[in-house]
Amino acid sequence: MNSDSATRVGRYAGKALVLGATGGIGSEIADKLLRKGWHVSGLARDVEAAARGLVIADGIIWQAGDAMHEADVLRAAEGVDVIVHAVNPPGYRNWQTLVLPMLDNTIAAARAQGGARIVLPGTLYNFDAASSPVITEDTPQTANTRKGRIRIEMEKRLAAAAPEVPSLILRAGDFFGANARSSWFGQAMVASGKPVSRFVSVGNGAAHAHAYLPDLAECFARLIERRASLRPFECLQFAGHWDEDGQAMIRAVERVVGHDVPERRFPWWILRLLAPFGGFAREAMEVLPTWHHPMRLDNTRLLELLGEEPHTDWDEAVRQTLESMQALPDTLNTAVCR
Repeated sequence: MNSDSATRVGRYAGKALVLGATGGIGSEIADKLLRKGWHVSGLARDVEAAARGLVIADGIIWQAGDAMHEADVLRAAEGVDVIVHAVNPPGYRNWQTLVLPMLDNTIAAARAQGGARIVLPGTLYNFDAASSPVITEDTPQTANTRKGRIRIEMEKRLAAAAPEVPSLILRAGDFFGANARSSWFGQAMVASGKPVSRFVSVGNGAAHAHAYLPDLAECFARLIERRASLRPFECLQFAGHWDEDGQAMIRAVERVVGHDVPERRFPWWILRLLAPFGGFAREAMEVLPTWHHPMRLDNTRLLELLGEEPHTDWDEAVRQTLESMQALPDTLNTAVCR
């Protein structure tokens, strides 16, 4: 631990367990909490590998264990005020059978601590994209995909556990940012490791909600700090970067790189043909409607609580993301470490 990390941890503000601290959103939330003086612990099957794999969130206290084992989560959660549930099964394998038991373990651990607040990064998969142009806390959750049904059940279980176990759900659009792993931006829109030469339009011109990961994590951290003001079951929306005409992202990329970039349409038709065989194609087709139908997030309640939403302008957010991907000429051979 470096001196900066020691100083941050020394300014004790609370104790949080972050499940999924090696992932994109989990590590970002952990980093923001550490910078605000929180004691942050993480759970990992391989503690040494977890610590080596992070470029941010220096200062996490790692504990060996598995989020799929209730006893491990109960032990790791001793004395915590907050449990951030940002964890997924290894490699997303058996997602549909393991996700709910993992959440049940978190609920049990929070209950054992006398009602630690559970914090869950939410998604738009819960909703029928074609009939939900604006998402509020009261929008009916009528999605009929596998992902959607599981996400709906996750929220139902958190609602049922309140007020004994309070929770916070913060929904956001598609992630992008230096630490956004497995993102549409980094895996489809722009290629990593070489200067930007083309842009793949995933939404094919439809309006879309994006979430710059550092902004979203800062929002989580501020809400956690104000947890006494939250309802027992609080469900909020993070507006993020709203691409009104489906062209805001490519325009930002072009401004950052300083030249026009050829645009291509994402080959959804290929994935549609491959979807019956399972794998990535089937998973991608489940989220296709969220790209072809506008789904804007209404952050009215969030603004009531915080006064403002953390927001980095398009160009700076895109520049940081492209730098991390080594997709700018002057950073092609430069390792980025934030």
